[in-house]
Amino acid sequence: MNIYDVSEKANVSIATVSRVINGNPNVSEKTRKRVLEVMDELGYTPNVFARSLGLNTMKTIGIMCADSSDPWLASAIYYLEQELDSHGYGSILCCSGYLPETKKKYLELLRSKRVDAIILAGSHYVEAAARDNEYLLEAAKEIPIMLVNGHLEGHQIYSTVCDDSGAVCSAATDLIKSGHQSILYLYAGNSYSSIQKMEGYKKALSIAGLPFREEMTLLCPKDPDDTQQLIEHAADSGLVFDAVLAAEDIMAVGAVKYANKHGIKIPQDLSIIGYNNSILCRCTNPEITSVDNKVEALCTTTVNTLMKVLANGNVPTKATISAELIKRGTTNF
Repeated sequence: MNIYDVSEKANVSIATVSRVINGNPNVSEKTRKRVLEVMDELGYTPNVFARSLGLNTMKTIGIMCADSSDPWLASAIYYLEQELDSHGYGSILCCSGYLPETKKKYLELLRSKRVDAIILAGSHYVEAAARDNEYLLEAAKEIPIMLVNGHLEGHQIYSTVCDDSGAVCSAATDLIKSGHQSILYLYAGNSYSSIQKMEGYKKALSIAGLPFREEMTLLCPKDPDDTQQLIEHAADSGLVFDAVLAAEDIMAVGAVKYANKHGIKIPQDLSIIGYNNSILCRCTNPEITSVDNKVEALCTTTVNTLMKVLANGNVPTKATISAELIKRGTTNF
């Protein structure tokens, strides 16, 4: 079944059928109704790609994330797809992993699908080395690139970020003001977001007149058991700390497990703060105080910005969202 069959059955030209499919207003209501009835009777569904040639849009957005099993990224994908759907756009999801070569491969795959734009969820797409971001700058010459919680300067690149530095600085400052002098900081890598968070931690120490000590920072995998073991090893090596500030909730879970295993009272003897305010915070005893970096607001703002970009509107290249500390049982502020 094709457009020619619809044209013949409805007794109109192929051009008229095409105008109906594309929503062209230059068709009478009577003709439009007859064509739609024939399409329904024949079970004809317009080819999306063919339709896009007339509309000059696929009404489809590519979404990339490193790992859809990550709670924060899973939430981001959900909110992005919901918001895109509300604007009449479909989406294609690619889980790229963290390796530069696979990121490039999936970006090219999405470009080959003629998507209208590509959204990169998570800060891992912005690399520290400028040469590793060249493929993004090249792609942005053809289609808009939207970064969720990552920032990169370039033509047709738009960033929506949380103020991670300010959020961590505020959380660390709260710990210091409540009497903590030795804050163990757990972080996961050197992504854009990770770098911002580390700067926030250092800033809080500096404001309080406390020295930054390299040994008080632990690079941890995103696994609670491995994080627990790393904390145990640090403690066994003589490291003394009275609070833990984690750049990810999953590492804060590891800190809770460490304290529970060794009979350390939370929050009396050890305060713990996580980051992302994911469901993991409510799965421990006690529940974890965490920084809510507003994933829904990040995603909604990203899609709203994209819609303005696609409509050829004048939009800022960077939007910043403020975070909020959600207090639970691992702190006693």
